Amino acid sequence: MKRTILIIAVIMFMAGTMFISCESSAKKVDNAKDKVDIANQELTQAIKDSIEQFKKESEDKISANEKSITDLKAKIANEKADIKAKYEKKLAELDEKNSDLKKKLDDYKDEGKEKWEDFKADFSNNMEELSISLKDFTYKNAR
Repeated sequence: MKRTILIIAVIMFMAGTMFISCESSAKKVDNAKDKVDIANQELTQAIKDSIEQFKKESEDKISANEKSITDLKAKIANEKADIKAKYEKKLAELDEKNSDLKKKLDDYKDEGKEKWEDFKADFSNNMEELSISLKDFTYKNAR
């Protein structure tokens, strides 16, 4: 009799342990899913913040380029006609590139981290090339 009670108690203990273990695993899975969801939300927010900051910095650079182009137009106003025409043509090209960059920045839609990184690298490269062209133009104009 004692042996039967002991066997039943052991079986009940094992069944209870298994029941508690299964419930615990399900809770662990749910907790892990919640943590992954939170991490994904934080990553998405970090990307959005990065995009906003980059757009702000780029808009500032575009505005600075516009100001440089306006200043250069004023500087070449007193040049000879043939030189002035050449400079105006080059400034028009630079102004168009600047406008294209502004439009490209305004039209960008968030399409995920990889596309953002590609867009950011390409845009930064184009912005750097434009800035160098403007600096070269002022250097040539100063001679």
